[in-house]
Amino acid sequence: MELELSTLILLFLTGLFAGGIDAIAGGGGLVSVPILLSVGISPAQTLATNKLQSSIGTSIACYSYWRHGLIKFSALKVPIIFTIIGSALGSIAIQFLEGQTLEALIPILLICFAVYFYFSPRISDEDSHQRLTMSTFGFLIGTTVGFYDGFFGPGTGSFFAIAFVSLLGFNMTKATANTKVLNLCSNLGALSMFLIGGHVLWAIGLTMAAGQIIGAKIGSGLAVKNGSKLIKPVLVTVSIAMSTKLIWEQYHSEIMQFIHNIIA
Repeated sequence: MELELSTLILLFLTGLFAGGIDAIAGGGGLVSVPILLSVGISPAQTLATNKLQSSIGTSIACYSYWRHGLIKFSALKVPIIFTIIGSALGSIAIQFLEGQTLEALIPILLICFAVYFYFSPRISDEDSHQRLTMSTFGFLIGTTVGFYDGFFGPGTGSFFAIAFVSLLGFNMTKATANTKVLNLCSNLGALSMFLIGGHVLWAIGLTMAAGQIIGAKIGSGLAVKNGSKLIKPVLVTVSIAMSTKLIWEQYHSEIMQFIHNIIA
């Protein structure tokens, strides 16, 4: 697929912006997926190419957070293993099961999370009480959220972040950093399936990945420097934006009809 230079520049800038948002709070797909679709790429190629560029950006964010001492990979061995297993199982399940129930439920959960992130005193720059061991957390959260990401996906970063904060007592910056590791694991599982299917557009994906690398470095740097006072509002905004997008996709006809009835 050949694209004009102006389109490639747009995709590069999209990757840069999405990478920055993703490194801080997740949800970069809100930016990148609509842009990919708008330039004429098929849905399957869009999802596959988005996984490529976002995986590269997430890996850069992980490295940046690790350099700042916020990630201990050895402590995450069990969550990583179960996240990969869960993601693989979710990818298999979506081929046989319908996702309508999740489509209706997830926007509600994301709005609840946004409220929690905004009002909870646990969302701060201080660690709090740990409720689960890392192994139990890995089995319960890695498997379930990993399965959800392989099965459906939107809001995965919010699910991981709230679990790190509420169950392991991580501060907001540390939770965001470790969320990126598990996000990367589930993304790579999905990407491998897309690679097998031959849906990845490499030129476009790598163009956006170049922007992702820059954006991820900037975003993770800002998150480390500013902590919860930056992460908290961005995470709340992203959660609300994702829920709004999902509600619009599911009920846009009903919403437009309701508006039409009011105007008429």
